[in-house]
Amino acid sequence: MRRWILMAAATLAFATECLHAASQVSLIKVDGAIGPSTPLYISRAIALATTRGDQALIIQLDTPGGWVSSTKDIIQSFYDSKLPIVVYVAPAPGMAGSAGVFITMAADIAAMAPHTSIGAAHPVNIGLGGNVEKVDETMKTKMENALSAMIETIAEKRHRNAEWAKAAVRESVAITAETALKSNVVDLIAADLPDLLNQIDGRKVGEKTLKTADAQVAEITMTAREKFAQVFLRPEMMFLLILVVMYGVIGELSNPGVILPGVAGAIALVLVLYMSAILPVNWAGMALIGLAIAFFIGDVYATSHGALTVGGIVSFFLGALLLFDRSDPAFRLSLGLIIPSTLVTTLFFVFVVGAGLRAQRLPARTGTQTMFGQVVPALTRIDATSGKVFIEGETWNAVSETAVEKDQPVEIAGIEGLTLKVKPKT
Repeated sequence: MRRWILMAAATLAFATECLHAASQVSLIKVDGAIGPSTPLYISRAIALATTRGDQALIIQLDTPGGWVSSTKDIIQSFYDSKLPIVVYVAPAPGMAGSAGVFITMAADIAAMAPHTSIGAAHPVNIGLGGNVEKVDETMKTKMENALSAMIETIAEKRHRNAEWAKAAVRESVAITAETALKSNVVDLIAADLPDLLNQIDGRKVGEKTLKTADAQVAEITMTAREKFAQVFLRPEMMFLLILVVMYGVIGELSNPGVILPGVAGAIALVLVLYMSAILPVNWAGMALIGLAIAFFIGDVYATSHGALTVGGIVSFFLGALLLFDRSDPAFRLSLGLIIPSTLVTTLFFVFVVGAGLRAQRLPARTGTQTMFGQVVPALTRIDATSGKVFIEGETWNAVSETAVEKDQPVEIAGIEGLTLKVKPKT
């Protein structure tokens, strides 16, 4: 009997060891501004980790902030997930700023590495390349109220410090990892990933008790499509592509045969159409930009004394301001981008496009058409059936509806085959 008990105990220990060895957690790394590709990446990782039966999904986070709309999508995916979500602010001296505060506090387990920070969730605009830009006062007040209420509900749902969370939004406070742990903003501090797995082992999340002490870590990387979206799906990038469309297509029309500008403009146009289906484009702004193009071109043909060019400048500037839905500060194009773009576009149309279109309107300087309008003496008598003139070093057959005597000046009025049509020059 003792032998059977020992064998059963050994079998149970072996099975337990195998179970621990077979456990796995997924890991993704979110580094940089939160953009439209981030929720796609996180949602895909949650679905994949859930399908594999992983113990949890660990999101290693280091961000200055990002888009409010993308942050909301990420938080919703946390709430909908049946898989425990662990947000780990790392490595040092990383931070969970702005949108990162919301994401960290919405996790089932919030952790930070030593010497990292969290906070400063005041509404800001994350510009091209992740740079932080201030929003205007009216928009800031609206966003403060909305985001303060939003982060309060998140903190209460996860039983974390709601008062500090509201202060992070309204007063832009930020704290270290050590203070965050003491203030019930995060659940633990872990020196590294193995330490994190050891500390969360045995924690209960909903109905599930985590077994992570000996878990294998499987990293889920971004797909090519997600990397593309991370780089290109930004309002600033779409605005720059719109400029490429304008310069390329209009440049090709004003200078036919160059080809390269037209090709670049066509490719940019396809990308703009793709991005417009994802980004919140205000079509009134797009219409104003189109109107600006019409004004610039019209000023080349019409005698407006610059009035159409001025209208084009104003229309382009207003179109750029209204191009995106400004209810989210992350969709706000900065004046630092709009003003230089307006100046460059104005110069482009006035000098490059204008010169090309004016050149097309000049009289021909080569070929038979260059003879039209020239006045030369008749070599012989010219009538409706025969006659000759000498022009540009050659003798041409000529006809005239009105008879012209020899040496009388005639004006070249047209050409039919190898015969010139002339008329008397009075």
